Amino acid sequence: MSVHGQTRNPKYIFVTGGVTSSLGKGIIASSLAKLLQARGLSVTIQKFDPYINVDPGTLNPYEHGECYVTDDGAETDLDLGHYERFLNVPTSQANNVTTGRIYYNVITNERRGNYLGKTVQVIPHITDEIKRNILQLGETGEYDIVITELGGCVGDIESLPFVEAVRQLKWDLGADNLLTIHLTLVPYLSSAGELKTKPTQHSVKMLQESGVQPDIIVCRTEHPLPVDIRRKIALFCNVEQSSVIEAMDAETIYDVPVLMQKERLDQRVLYMLDIYNDQDADMEAWKGFLDRYKNPVEHVKIGLVGKYVELKDAYKSIIEAFIHAGAANKCKVTIEWIHSESLQVDNSAEKFKGLDGVLVAPGFGERGIEGKIAAVRYVRENNIPFFGICLGMQMACIEFARNVIGLTEAHSTEMCPETQFPVIDLMEEQKTVTDKGGTMRLGAYACKTKDKTLARKIYGKANISERHRHRWEFNNKYLKDYEAAGMVISGVNPDSGLVEIVELPNHPYFIGVQFHPELKSTVMNPHPLFVNFVKAAIDFSKTKK
Repeated sequence: MSVHGQTRNPKYIFVTGGVTSSLGKGIIASSLAKLLQARGLSVTIQKFDPYINVDPGTLNPYEHGECYVTDDGAETDLDLGHYERFLNVPTSQANNVTTGRIYYNVITNERRGNYLGKTVQVIPHITDEIKRNILQLGETGEYDIVITELGGCVGDIESLPFVEAVRQLKWDLGADNLLTIHLTLVPYLSSAGELKTKPTQHSVKMLQESGVQPDIIVCRTEHPLPVDIRRKIALFCNVEQSSVIEAMDAETIYDVPVLMQKERLDQRVLYMLDIYNDQDADMEAWKGFLDRYKNPVEHVKIGLVGKYVELKDAYKSIIEAFIHAGAANKCKVTIEWIHSESLQVDNSAEKFKGLDGVLVAPGFGERGIEGKIAAVRYVRENNIPFFGICLGMQMACIEFARNVIGLTEAHSTEMCPETQFPVIDLMEEQKTVTDKGGTMRLGAYACKTKDKTLARKIYGKANISERHRHRWEFNNKYLKDYEAAGMVISGVNPDSGLVEIVELPNHPYFIGVQFHPELKSTVMNPHPLFVNFVKAAIDFSKTKK
């Protein structure tokens, strides 16, 4: 493969899905990438989404789960979160492409006259643009293997151009340089007492009709796949028996790389791509994490206050950050979901009974705002560990202004444009924005932590970088009022002076951050803010006993 200093000739792996959506293509892609990475190869993953939004930034979380933000400010699919959590390598704009972006680029080119009067068509113009995007990461020379996950299901009208692009690439790149993995479902019919292969056969036939023959078939199943079933799938789907891989339902997504290693998925891939690699995947550190996660010695209950709590995927990165931080503390973290609209000043005590910490989650809009403010007041006054993220930090600032500084009408201009005390306000450059897509403060920004503060202690350094996704900011006109009343501004953006971190020193753990730390937590690098929050919750639960 590659030697340092020489350019790499990357190989490409495509992961497609059939039968139903939500089978876990992202987890299979991430697990395979992890195993290849653990063998010393340089791997990246990209996701192609078939919807026509240019990016998921304007999608309601109920539609598509959370919107994951990369360092370079791209608003992307939540699968990119899995890629980063598994690989511990940052992704970028190039790692997530939608049908909308592909068409947008082609139409922009057409308007500029770049096609010299030619009729613009799906083939070759759309498929060429798809191929250009697929090959972009490989052309950086940084990767041995580029894994591309194609969203949606084979047979969907939206994903046809993507499958066609894969068919063409096999000829462009040569058979040894490209591999297709098809993820399907092998359902168990309890009435018949057997596993059924027909849905898989149909799914593969559909892929073949588009001119793509899968090289490896990964079968999601609730029961082990016996040899005769594997043989049958291999026979009807034109693959070798060793290319039929069982993917049993796992206790946690973090078990999947270990299960795939047992099934020899990584070995099979290397063999079929003609990559010589005699190094076994070193999964010791990963197994250490799993061991800590599965054998906790402590247990805490954290209340998550949000307005999308019916859909857990809206808070995917926060849930995973708690798993990483829990394992780091050898602690099982149970999340108690609290709908912000259900909270009032007079029911906080009963809602928060038995909790060891409260996280007020990010979000947009005015629904559930007073509930979030009531939550902050209760935990502040009752010394319960508190962690506020983005909107959660802004709620902490509004609550403090109203109940400590004495500005009873304090609010954010996002919910109350005519408020007398706009302690949270739009940044100047945001006031003229009319387009909603991709125009927020997005991506990585620097932050300087103040000496002798909780923030400095947690990070252990002065200069940090965190990812943002918001329009409204702490209003610096009120900075002196906050400091006089005892709130510590412990993190500030060095370029703009914008407030990034606030905390209360005479409280067991009270910290609010304007950024999204959950986006940078990985299995191998749990985020320090979450690790310390869980630790504070453990200490708090002990004082109660």
